[in-house]
Amino acid sequence: MGSENLSQDTLAEQLLEVAIKSGAETAEVYQSRSLSRPVFFEANRLKQLETSESEGTALRLWRNGRPGLTVAYGDVDAQTMVERALALSQLNQPEAVELVQHSQASYPDIGQTVPLELLVNWGKEAIALIRDVYPEVLCNSDWECDVETTRLVNSQGLNCYYNDTTLSCYMSAEWVRGNDFLSVADGQTQRDILYPKKLAHQILQRLEWSKNNVPPPTGRVPVLFTSKAADMLWGTVQAALNGKRILEVASPWVERLGTQVISPSLTLYQDPQAGPYSCPFDDEGTPTQALVFIQEGILQNFYGDRTTGKKLGIHSTGNGFRPSLSSYPTPELYNLLIQPGSASLPELIHQMDDGLIIDQMLGGGNGISGDFSINIDLGYRVKNGEIIGRVKDTMVAGNVYTVLKQLVALGSDADWNGSCYTPSLIVEGLSITGKKY
Repeated sequence: MGSENLSQDTLAEQLLEVAIKSGAETAEVYQSRSLSRPVFFEANRLKQLETSESEGTALRLWRNGRPGLTVAYGDVDAQTMVERALALSQLNQPEAVELVQHSQASYPDIGQTVPLELLVNWGKEAIALIRDVYPEVLCNSDWECDVETTRLVNSQGLNCYYNDTTLSCYMSAEWVRGNDFLSVADGQTQRDILYPKKLAHQILQRLEWSKNNVPPPTGRVPVLFTSKAADMLWGTVQAALNGKRILEVASPWVERLGTQVISPSLTLYQDPQAGPYSCPFDDEGTPTQALVFIQEGILQNFYGDRTTGKKLGIHSTGNGFRPSLSSYPTPELYNLLIQPGSASLPELIHQMDDGLIIDQMLGGGNGISGDFSINIDLGYRVKNGEIIGRVKDTMVAGNVYTVLKQLVALGSDADWNGSCYTPSLIVEGLSITGKKY
């Protein structure tokens, strides 16, 4: 079941052949395989090595215009799978068939695997660097090499395939000081190599900032979201740019193309080849593309799959992805990038006379409305351009659309949080409440 030979697998062709012979007008097979090799550390020690492999196949067909979708994992019997999909199709209403036709493409493998021994050494190095400074801290971490393989074939002549290898790590440092518990966490997602020294430095910096507990500011003061925390803001923006939300008239940016929607300092775009995750085609077989959504605050484009794009009159932007194997493709972004500014994180901090830094948070709830109320899991008080300590029992509330119009400064320290590339940023317009000590 090796991921490397998926392009040579004949299962997809068997399913298509059986489906057509059984009365389907057209059919599509989506195959996904993953090979993961995580290394786990717990309480500063190597705990577990794993190698896990999974394989899933989704068959979607249409008979009498009615769709049927079924999923199987591991070994698959083609006849059984087709019969199940045909039976399900009888329960559905007819729909238009939106399939890519006559396209055959395989892409070179992206990324390189690394041996387990190197993952182990990276983990040990990061933990040692932290405990050299804080021997009482307990570190938990995982280091992983993940190979994802995708193939999409249909009866209209589509046959495409790609293989993507990504490295990732996550580390938390737990520090118990009497009745005070502190957990600092950070991670990396990279191509080909991870950087344990950089990860350890980021955690050590935050442990240093957290030595003293101080009262939080209250009322309205500038708030700095680190690149790790800023990702929270962009979830709302992604929803507002979704063509499906435009059709539902749920986005506040309906009929706002060509107008200013956020600060002119902000430019947002998609680049499917830019990050640690790459994707040459979406789950409908449409080639993905680089696309600017907001240029200097002005709304330029929405994104959509084939069905949504057709209704909007923009065609597919190559953003039809399946939330799971058992789901139909729906509009989703791939590699959202926020163009960074010119100020380093220390320079951003130095700009703040009295403010708050948010680095880790609990909760969110910022849906398409943009309203949010979050508890700060890890945050710091700034006075006169200097961090004076960690704040506890503090909440921040506001609206994403409002604060992105009130951007104060944009950092140069952009980093990947999953498939979102974002810098730190300072905003105004947030309400802060906290407990005084």
